[in-house]
Amino acid sequence: MSQVKIDTVNLSIIKELRQGRKSFKRIADRLEITENTVRSRVNKMIDSGLLDINGQVDIEQIPHHQLVIIGVKLKTTDMFKKGEEFSRVKGVVSVSVVTGRYDLILLVIFNEEYGLQEFYAQEVSRIDEVQSLETFVVYKGYNLKVPYIL
Repeated sequence: MSQVKIDTVNLSIIKELRQGRKSFKRIADRLEITENTVRSRVNKMIDSGLLDINGQVDIEQIPHHQLVIIGVKLKTTDMFKKGEEFSRVKGVVSVSVVTGRYDLILLVIFNEEYGLQEFYAQEVSRIDEVQSLETFVVYKGYNLKVPYIL
């Protein structure tokens, strides 16, 4: 992946794309640049891995679904390797290597068929060097939308 320069135009395009269905023409008109410029820059940002355009959902509005935050304490200092491992686990929306009480913070989606018990028993049990986990059930989120990955 090539590096993309983050300038004010790219940041403005990204902000405009928060409404993912906005056309390149509309963005170009608003930013007073050409549609081809918008298209080219968006494609470069996607190709570089900087930008991802996808549908996101409010999990609270989908029946029988739950968003959970899980703090993970590891027995190893190789948090990046373990973060990568957790990122491939079913239901995991995101993994962050963090400072503080935990080594990793996971954002996980559960539903009726795949819940916390299955996550711990079938997935986490396969990952070595996990010292402890703490679960935080999200009862109400604000401005929290995630890709639907189940």
